[in-house]
Amino acid sequence: MPDIQSVMDKAKVAVVTGASSGIGLAAAKAFAARGMCVVLADIDRERLADAEKQVAGLSDNPATDVVSIQTDVSDRSAVEALERTVLERFGRVHLLMNNAGIQPGSSLFGPQANWDRVLGVNLMGVIHGTRVFGSGMVAHGKPAMIINTGSKQGITTPPGDPAYNVAKAGVKAFTEALAHDLRNTEGCQVSAHLLIPGFVFTPLTSRGRTEKPAGAWTAEQTVDFMMESLARGDFYILCPDNDVDRATDEKRIAWAAGDIIENRPPLSRWHPDYTAKFEAYLKG
Repeated sequence: MPDIQSVMDKAKVAVVTGASSGIGLAAAKAFAARGMCVVLADIDRERLADAEKQVAGLSDNPATDVVSIQTDVSDRSAVEALERTVLERFGRVHLLMNNAGIQPGSSLFGPQANWDRVLGVNLMGVIHGTRVFGSGMVAHGKPAMIINTGSKQGITTPPGDPAYNVAKAGVKAFTEALAHDLRNTEGCQVSAHLLIPGFVFTPLTSRGRTEKPAGAWTAEQTVDFMMESLARGDFYILCPDNDVDRATDEKRIAWAAGDIIENRPPLSRWHPDYTAKFEAYLKG
């Protein structure tokens, strides 16, 4: 597995999707501050231009090392065009962060458009990015990383937004398969990592609020934790926040798996017959 320094070094190239705000922008800034060349990709042209200026302010060579490219990650042909542009400019990619995500809300029998868009961006965007960029990252033979942004909602799948849960559960399964494939590819120097944020105050989660809730982390805190986890070589980057520590996350995840093992009703944590049992388990 490549170490973080061998990937995030001066003149190495990072591509970040969903880079116009939130975790993606914070990551792009962190990579630029380390001396990397950074490609910011997002669908929102106006916000992307502003993000490029912010990232350029942290680069030693902004004119040559920072670029933004409008991209709809749900469209494979657009991602292929992104790769061609990046390779023409920089030659190779050392870090790919498939981070683009949306959350318009969904219900099981709600509008089809919400399902199509969420699955297209949050799941297929990760798959397109990995499949389009990944083979070239393996082929160039240098240390490299693919970081896919998942969610705790893709693990414990709480009720309320099934399309988002399905997409993020798919990201988890896909990234686990990717890690297995990469480590069994002879001579491969590319590692895979699953970022699992906690409650992070971003435009995606703000829901109209202008001030960060006390329980939320900032995007910068999340990226700092991600960098520390990558330095350790972690695959599962399970982020806490100001309300939920790792021990609580572990119990919630274990309880969700226990629904299958103990043949409880699905999502028993929210089932009236099991709510009190779950609370007692959590306290114990």
